[in-house]
Amino acid sequence: MNVSLTSEMEKWVPGKVGSGLYTSASEVVREAIRTLHEKETRNRTKLASLRDAIQLGIAAADQGHLSDWDEKVSKEVKEMGRRRRGG
Repeated sequence: MNVSLTSEMEKWVPGKVGSGLYTSASEVVREAIRTLHEKETRNRTKLASLRDAIQLGIAAADQGHLSDWDEKVSKEVKEMGRRRRGG
């Protein structure tokens, strides 16, 4: 397998090896691919959870479990978002 890197990446990889964290350029590339794979897996899991939550919301709405949107609900939603974001 051949991999083409940008000139910036070609300069960065030897720096990682030179730092002592990795023993070879191949190890740096493998770690990068592992990290990308983990990120994609997390994103797929998050997306599946979001789709499940949407389906629950649709089912609740279909059963008539609805609320009017007002300032109180708006504040609650914003606060939930802030808590999730950690701020």
